[in-house]
Amino acid sequence: MQLKILILTLKSDRKITASGAQVRGFFATKFNEYALLHQHKASGFIYKYPLVQYKIIEGRPTIVGINEGTDLLAEIYNKYNSKITIKDVVYEIVEQNISIKQEEFGLSDKIHIYEYITPWFGLSQKNYSLFKNMRKEEKQDLLNRTAAANILSMSKGLEYVVEDTIKACVDVKIRKSSLKRTQIMAFVGKLHVNFIIPDYIGIGKSVSRGFGTLKQIKEQYG
Repeated sequence: MQLKILILTLKSDRKITASGAQVRGFFATKFNEYALLHQHKASGFIYKYPLVQYKIIEGRPTIVGINEGTDLLAEIYNKYNSKITIKDVVYEIVEQNISIKQEEFGLSDKIHIYEYITPWFGLSQKNYSLFKNMRKEEKQDLLNRTAAANILSMSKGLEYVVEDTIKACVDVKIRKSSLKRTQIMAFVGKLHVNFIIPDYIGIGKSVSRGFGTLKQIKEQYG
């Protein structure tokens, strides 16, 4: 299967000290009429894989659109007057880079290695409470199964049918992070999996706010 992917990277006149969630907040407020930008509609939250995701990568706000999200980002491109406001601070956007590509997505007969370039929010509060009391082997098994389940959930949201077993193995360490002013336990490290995932899209919880962003770091192997 192929996905249409748009990556929009912004550079401002000074360093933007913000999170993906805060960048999301700006665009959600500025373009509130577009549900894809903020995952909300009149009846409540949209519980499906986000087709627009906001991240801070190498210090730059980066917005990723997938399929319909790509078309929407292209539509609003340049409509925010080259300025973004975060926590009452106005940043002048001096450079915008945009790329649109067709990318492969789906099961592979090879193992691909990815790096979590933003923390992976993989475990719910309940699962993390269980995780803390597990033996090392049990922790590894839970994280592997969680990563595979995250990819399966993403696939369903993107209408891709997974016809074989997703084999995932993570090599991660705990990294403290925050979400909505609440401290959470996330993970950073690597993911080995028999699945092709385009760079800069995320898996796990809160991917629209920038968590769980993956980038392939090694060629596939058998």
